[in-house]
Amino acid sequence: MLRTALQTYHSALHTFASSPSNFQILKSLRSSRVPPPKTLYILDSSFNPPTLAHLRIAKAALLSDPIAAPTPRRLLLLLATQNADKAPKPAAFEQRLVMMEIFASSLISETEQEVEGLGIDIGVTNLPYFADKAKSIEQSGLYPVSTQQVHLLGYDTLTRLLSTKYYPPTHTLQPLHPFLEKHRLLVTYRADDDWGTRGEQDEYLKDIEVGKRDGDGANKEWVSEGRIRMVEGRKEGEEIISSTRVREAAKKGEREALERLVTKGVGDWVLVESLYLDD
Repeated sequence: MLRTALQTYHSALHTFASSPSNFQILKSLRSSRVPPPKTLYILDSSFNPPTLAHLRIAKAALLSDPIAAPTPRRLLLLLATQNADKAPKPAAFEQRLVMMEIFASSLISETEQEVEGLGIDIGVTNLPYFADKAKSIEQSGLYPVSTQQVHLLGYDTLTRLLSTKYYPPTHTLQPLHPFLEKHRLLVTYRADDDWGTRGEQDEYLKDIEVGKRDGDGANKEWVSEGRIRMVEGRKEGEEIISSTRVREAAKKGEREALERLVTKGVGDWVLVESLYLDD
């Protein structure tokens, strides 16, 4: 079945690349058994490959959202594919999509007792910016217009999202206003030296709430009204998980290391397909 899925995704990507669409759902798990969502959690990543860190982020949102999200809820795994007609490295997009499907099945199995009837969509977009992606999803007609999007990201991604250098020519955060007036961000703490302590990450949001970034075009209400909320990520002392570490373990054939970094299904596929050996 996965071999067939690989070919199906390959064809679907070429169709998407030649279409005018900026967003498309390529696969839905449990779509026929659940009603349209009122809350859509979106995990947007390169999934190269999907890791246990991705699993942690998704489960934190589904099981521990600090704001009571309207039900039914649904998860969208979104693969960013600029130039989907070119061969990406180190794993082809169709390979990543197969791993996303394997990952989605594992997530459903692990949460089915707590999240009844969870549906997961696997989608692609060729847009680079969160606000543009959100608008494209909203206008696609694939979800009710009233659906609230909750974007799941790590603290490192948040700092890039709120960096004015990415918003020429005015270099302010004004383009994010329509996005954050309607939708939310759930941000996982990064517990490592590169991004500071948990307190320093909280202070980053506090600066917005008290108006220190008004000059950049930030809104205090983004924090005070919970449009941006921090949630637990990796705890101190826990192993750091990244796609880079997975690729290194795969290249060395370290099965035990893979078991600590990805779901069993993803790890098995990486080894069977000999992925990342040339990374």
